[in-house]
Amino acid sequence: MKKDTFNILFSCIGRRVSLLESFRKAAKELKIHARFLGTDTAILSPALQLCDQGFLVKPINEPGYIRQMLSIIKNNQVQLLVPTIDTELKILAENQKKFAAIGCRVLISSEEVIDICRDKRQTYRFLIKNGFESPITMSAGAALAKSNLHWPCLLKPWDGSAGKDIALVRNHDELTFYARKIKNAICQEYIEGDEYTCDVYVDFEKKVRCIVPRKRLEVRAGEVSKSQIVKNPDMMNQAAKLVEALGAGPGVITIQLFLTKGHKLKFTEINPRFGGGAPLSIKAGANFPKWILQELLGQKPNIKFDDFKDGLTMLRYDSEVWIK
Repeated sequence: MKKDTFNILFSCIGRRVSLLESFRKAAKELKIHARFLGTDTAILSPALQLCDQGFLVKPINEPGYIRQMLSIIKNNQVQLLVPTIDTELKILAENQKKFAAIGCRVLISSEEVIDICRDKRQTYRFLIKNGFESPITMSAGAALAKSNLHWPCLLKPWDGSAGKDIALVRNHDELTFYARKIKNAICQEYIEGDEYTCDVYVDFEKKVRCIVPRKRLEVRAGEVSKSQIVKNPDMMNQAAKLVEALGAGPGVITIQLFLTKGHKLKFTEINPRFGGGAPLSIKAGANFPKWILQELLGQKPNIKFDDFKDGLTMLRYDSEVWIK
């Protein structure tokens, strides 16, 4: 291994082929020699097959996971660890100092920030406390005790992700049924309007540098499949204030919200990691991988808050990876 090689590790890399290739392209533009590594629990992970080297690891919730990750990082002189899914964030944040001790920066927020983002009850309290509008949220039990709910409502797990176990309920009987079926259920006001995701880039000094709003045109299995850049200054400014108040970063923070028919912004979720639709923002000119690699090199990237292409649309499709 060359001494000047930069080794980047993506954990739980799964299907993140576009993200991997964006980093690879950025390294080429910067003319640096980089190796891109990945971990997953299954060998038949598409992105794992396209890494320079892949590693099979234990599931996140099993004993020995962190020990295994530390071993991979130490043996391969990994300088940067990039998380990709919600469920790994807490354990990686808890062990940041262990990674730092062997020379690896984790692109992750603090434990406190992760707790607020991973628990939708805490997310709601944070948003309201800091002056951001959000759909009214309460426990399923509190909703069942109310006699004046506005229908329909959404039921979802307070610790859920990837759009799993979400139910639209139209009356008290449906609420009763799904409250028993969905684990850790909360009840949320149903919002009519256009759904957006904002990709917020926070630099290594934890300053918000760029925000790209993406209108969600179609979602498949909890991940956006069709999306369009919409340069909305008010949305961008509010998202910046939100992330600054939260103290999230470094890296890309993904904010989900609705633009209602009355032109109000209602924030719903915060995910302190790359979102599945980040390739659209990168293609539009917000080159997150390039900025991250430049900062890793000790450089100061030239980042403008709104310097990206408006109106660009992404239509995602399945492709193939061939292995022998």
